[in-house]
Amino acid sequence: MDMEKLVALCRRRGFIFQSSEIYGGINGFWDYGPLGVELKKNIKDAWWQDMVRNPPPGPEGQEIEMVGVDCSIIMNPKVWEASGHVGGFADLMVDCRACKAHLRADQVTALMYTIRWNDDQGPHSVPVIFSGVGDVEEVKRINAKVIEKAKKANTGRGWPNHMDTTRLNDSTILDEHYAKIPCPSCDQCGTLTRPRAFNLMFESHAGAIQSEENKVYLRPETAQGIFVNFKNVLDSTRLKLPFGIAQVGKAFRNEINPRNYIFRSREFEQMEIEFFCHPDESMKWYEYWRDVRIKWYYSLGIRSERLSIRNQGSKELAHYSKATADIEYEFPFAEERQELEGVAHRGDFDLNAHMAKSGKDLSYFDEELWAKADKSPYGGDKKKEQEAKSKMPYRFVPHVIEPSAGADRFTLAVLCEAYTEDKIPDEKGVPQERIVMKFHPRLAPMKAAILPLVNKEGMPEIAQKLYRELKSEFNVFFDDGGAVGRRYRRQDEIGTPYCFTIDGQTLQDQTVTLRERDTTQQTRVPLKTVAEELRKRLRPGG
Repeated sequence: MDMEKLVALCRRRGFIFQSSEIYGGINGFWDYGPLGVELKKNIKDAWWQDMVRNPPPGPEGQEIEMVGVDCSIIMNPKVWEASGHVGGFADLMVDCRACKAHLRADQVTALMYTIRWNDDQGPHSVPVIFSGVGDVEEVKRINAKVIEKAKKANTGRGWPNHMDTTRLNDSTILDEHYAKIPCPSCDQCGTLTRPRAFNLMFESHAGAIQSEENKVYLRPETAQGIFVNFKNVLDSTRLKLPFGIAQVGKAFRNEINPRNYIFRSREFEQMEIEFFCHPDESMKWYEYWRDVRIKWYYSLGIRSERLSIRNQGSKELAHYSKATADIEYEFPFAEERQELEGVAHRGDFDLNAHMAKSGKDLSYFDEELWAKADKSPYGGDKKKEQEAKSKMPYRFVPHVIEPSAGADRFTLAVLCEAYTEDKIPDEKGVPQERIVMKFHPRLAPMKAAILPLVNKEGMPEIAQKLYRELKSEFNVFFDDGGAVGRRYRRQDEIGTPYCFTIDGQTLQDQTVTLRERDTTQQTRVPLKTVAEELRKRLRPGG
């Protein structure tokens, strides 16, 4: 698929615009147009309905309890100190002194050195990211990923398992060559600064005075708002473990190099769940959410051959994670599949971190287990009972499973998946090329179009009445301009799954033509059942 064609369609038809376009735009920010905002809202609504209001049954048919929150974008800075974002949420970057470009170090190929070796099949090589400065542990992790990829690519081609990997952390390797490195933007040599850590959080100030004391951050993720409200949710509801807290909201990351349309931008939207469970059952719930989430993408029309799930290796995992699975999609702009969602076993890291920073108790007391406990050993001594209640197994810090999906990334995946060029016959049977957006009906911005065949003989009046009836429940479109064939093509291009045409036969038997977008098949349905027919086709599993 040609990404340029998709981007052009999205602008022409009002899906996505460049932010502040009349002023030349701003890198890493995008606006959703009339159709785009409907598409993205449908995605978020489908996620909320399927994961929060009506999640699939758990293991052994267990009912899943879920609630939602909507937390503020700006929170107390101590939240980000406790989570580790203030001290460690950074990328390595370099600057060009000549053209003033800011570049991610791992995107500058000249900042990589190459391991080369020879065998009887010829020369081989693999690039490894320079790791002389910055977050050494992070670069080690990236290097390990690169080497693992090279090993797979060179299976049976003499990969030197005895290779001396201590060279990976030797900063002197690059020193003698640094002055010869060209800037990717202006091609001048010797103008790049040394890589340095760059914090990705946007800073601001709360209050009238801009000082260190008033510094705040735009949240880089939505998860922490859930963690700091864990006790509030627990105390204000009757929830018992296991249960989940969900949130859909904006997050902000000052990406050094935003790219690939809306895939990596500086302002984006997340759909996140923090599912709290007993430590002994955490792996069971991790597997449950991992399987539920990839099935959800399948259910909304993402083809299985473009979608896969990859379990992270031990060297990739965050220090607090016991397991993480990346759900990845084959986007047309990348050679490798890119992450749509991560399902992470976060253990008890976050709640413990906030307990240590705030001094507040965020543990969970199992009232049902205590009610069943044998209390005879305490002899009615309330002090001993209180001491027992404060310890395992009655009180503990829950483990957390986190399915974290990008609303913008899935929107892009839906657009890529839907874009289709095919040929269909016109009124004379001659094949004509068309562009059709084959959205899943639940996600389509417009659910149906109402078309009077001609603007006479009472057809417009019947069409208007049907349009008013349907628009109270669905997002529908009324179109009476031009030949009906051209109107069908317009609806195909914006992804409208169904068209209802009022024609001459409607006047005779009160039926309308139902035309399906993907197949162009036409059938007759009673006028009075159009709403129910549409309702049936749009419901989950319909």
